[in-house]
Amino acid sequence: MKSKRLSVEQIVAMFKQIELGMTVAAASRQLGVSEQAIHRWKKVYDGLHSEQVRELKLPQEENARLKKLVAELSLDKVILQDITSGKWPGLR
Repeated sequence: MKSKRLSVEQIVAMFKQIELGMTVAAASRQLGVSEQAIHRWKKVYDGLHSEQVRELKLPQEENARLKKLVAELSLDKVILQDITSGKWPGLR
């Protein structure tokens, strides 16, 4: 069975349905995930509101962008060090 990737908004909406009376078993069948996954998500996402979800996403997106930038700069640095040390085969 292929694993599903649910968004944080979908998870928070599911917890709101559970609070309104839906059982965990019914929610797991509706989303196609296991009950264990719902209990695991409850530790992380229970009690969040829509505004908090948006605020949670912003730093994650910024961190991903910065990590990509650091990786590219690190690669550039290694390439320049190889060129200056004479390890680059194209400069002979």
